[in-house]
Amino acid sequence: MKIVVGQGSCGIATGAKKVANRFEEILGEKNIDINVDITGCIGTCFLEPIVDIYEDGKDEPTRYVKVKPDDVAEIVESHIEGGKVVENKEISEENKKLMKKQKRIVLRNCGSINPEEIDEYISRDGYKATEKVLTTMTDEEVIDVIKVSGLRGRGGAGFPTWFKWNAARQNKADQKYIVCNADEGDPGAFMDRAVLEGDPHSLLEGMIIGGYAMGATEGVIYVRAEYPLAIKRLEIAIAQAKERGYLGKNIFGSGFDFDIRIKEGAGAFVCGEETALIASLEGERGMPRLKPPFPAQKGYWQKPTNINNVETYANVAWIMLNGGETFGSMGTKTSNGTKVFALAGKIKKGGLVEVPMGISLREVIYDIGGGIKEDKEFKAVQMGGPSGGCIPASLIDTPVDYENINKTGAIVGSGGMIVMDETTCMVDMARYFLDFTRKESCGKCNYCRIGTKRMLEILERITNGEGKDGDIELLEELAYKVKDGAMCGLGQTAPNPVITTLKYFRHEYEDHIYNKKCTAKSCKSLISYDIVEDKCKGCGACKKKCPVSAISGNKKEAHVIDKNICIKCGKCMETCKFNAIEIN
Repeated sequence: MKIVVGQGSCGIATGAKKVANRFEEILGEKNIDINVDITGCIGTCFLEPIVDIYEDGKDEPTRYVKVKPDDVAEIVESHIEGGKVVENKEISEENKKLMKKQKRIVLRNCGSINPEEIDEYISRDGYKATEKVLTTMTDEEVIDVIKVSGLRGRGGAGFPTWFKWNAARQNKADQKYIVCNADEGDPGAFMDRAVLEGDPHSLLEGMIIGGYAMGATEGVIYVRAEYPLAIKRLEIAIAQAKERGYLGKNIFGSGFDFDIRIKEGAGAFVCGEETALIASLEGERGMPRLKPPFPAQKGYWQKPTNINNVETYANVAWIMLNGGETFGSMGTKTSNGTKVFALAGKIKKGGLVEVPMGISLREVIYDIGGGIKEDKEFKAVQMGGPSGGCIPASLIDTPVDYENINKTGAIVGSGGMIVMDETTCMVDMARYFLDFTRKESCGKCNYCRIGTKRMLEILERITNGEGKDGDIELLEELAYKVKDGAMCGLGQTAPNPVITTLKYFRHEYEDHIYNKKCTAKSCKSLISYDIVEDKCKGCGACKKKCPVSAISGNKKEAHVIDKNICIKCGKCMETCKFNAIEIN
């Protein structure tokens, strides 16, 4: 028997370490010799902390969810000692089905193995693909398999992976580099982090194979310093791989030398752009440069360089073992394989999902994500992060692939899906993302540096109730000028949230400007809190909770809110049991 506690960042944040420690304490007190192990993110983040109990002779573990330290004693006594499952803590049949609807390739080991033990990765065919490639295949054959698979870069634009690899292979040089962009910076995105924390060897193996294919002998993982657990587990994985001979000199006796090191980034979103990332690697300020030359020609230290993200590399070993045709048979004709998405926002079952390309947004949001919190009305989903766009409810049956998502004005991007309901103000949402990209602009080109600032000023004015006639037209004009004139991908895509919200939710902009009204009742400057006299019982609960004493009234008499004092914090509405407070 073995006890496994999910300890990705999501699990730890909800108390998984305390749960694991409590298991060890109680097992120690009872002299029960059972190992308490760790694993990475399982994907169902909304159920954390998660505990799996593996028993001899059983194919599947018993899974307990939302486990608290106080639950541990009962689980040990009932299940470990008595052999009886604690049913009220076991995962429901409905939530079990969420995993069965997915196809896990990138996440094949996440939540199933201990990421700090290389033998567990090896037991699942780990490094067999590396051995196969280095001992039986030429570099050209490797690239042909990737070409047949149809694997496209999973970091943003979806560029064909084989083409980038082949371009670096064809450029002759005394030194070549392969770089992993693990600088995951989109708000609401945590796909790469989950792989780094849950299955780091799959990344290393993908980079080794990619390095062989293009003739690179050195790999660099550029990972954001805000991912300390990911960095720790990467360091452990690299050390273990070196110890076993999977990194270093003459790997598998093939004569191929390859090593990997980690570079911690300072969290600059612009370093997701490959030339800015290279500048940062070289010790310079992370600022993009004009292309060509492309990194495959002159990249890191002016040598041929290939850059892909974590998810792209994590597919490679599986493809080499199972065949390019197998991977290519999944998904659609032009968007092959699977894609990992991070579900966040107003969704019931947030977390990570991996699904075949071509599945509809409706299936992801409702069948896998469980629908909208509190059963409110689905309004839109932001895809592609700050560089992406907003897809409205009317397009919920859009297939999730590169071409169809691009037609909406959004992008698949790295895989973030931020779900919004009827309470989300689309103007304020556009303001939020533009504020993010403005702060993250490196400032090198005028269109991005000044254009995003001017656009943000207009959006702030509109959400503050100070919008004026002509603002929409000016905002639209600026958006397209920034998109057309910016030098790099950050600036070129920064206006996307504005452009798509103007396209699908123009009426909300018009309501803000001409009617001084926020349709979603979200923008503080355009709403007021009122007590409905007929419903108020005069209990005084709201009066006690108001932080600025804006509510007055005698006991058992209808109370009143002084709008000159009210800061619109919403405490009164949260407190009232009689639904006597409304937002107008």
